[in-house]
Amino acid sequence: MRVTRRVGAGSAKGMVERAENDRPRVGHGTVDAEAAAEQFVAGLQAGHDARDADVLNAQFAADVVWGSPFGALVEGYDRLHPIHVRFQKRADGPRARYELRHAVAVRDDVVIAHVARLVLGPDDQPLPVGDDRDGPFSELAMYVLVRNDDRWWLAAGQNTPMRPGGALPART
Repeated sequence: MRVTRRVGAGSAKGMVERAENDRPRVGHGTVDAEAAAEQFVAGLQAGHDARDADVLNAQFAADVVWGSPFGALVEGYDRLHPIHVRFQKRADGPRARYELRHAVAVRDDVVIAHVARLVLGPDDQPLPVGDDRDGPFSELAMYVLVRNDDRWWLAAGQNTPMRPGGALPART
């Protein structure tokens, strides 16, 4: 049975119909997306642990586009790197652990990864998700990695704070 749904009814372009069974799957099975993303995550962790933005950002492309957890859009490595330098120099910056939550290759040279940055307490366990807007917070990021000359580069990232509420609870 073919099921169709109306999308955009009343829009300027009119009504669009699309058969549900025509929806493509974009996952691509020929690339080890998890390995590419884990390598990227290891670089982030090494940079964070060393409090060194040069290491943290070593895998960022020159034209990286970054969405901050506060809604700012930062375009280009030259604009983003000084921000990360400033954050990494803070002596009171939180300790964190990076965890790969999901990775999928959408092309042989493009991987989309979801990575959690979990703020750690004194016991090295992630702090619970909370509403404190002034304190350290964990976040979930979506990263677009692009392979260029057999090396994976961050093309785009979007960080989202983990907060209570929402359709599904955030997990640390």
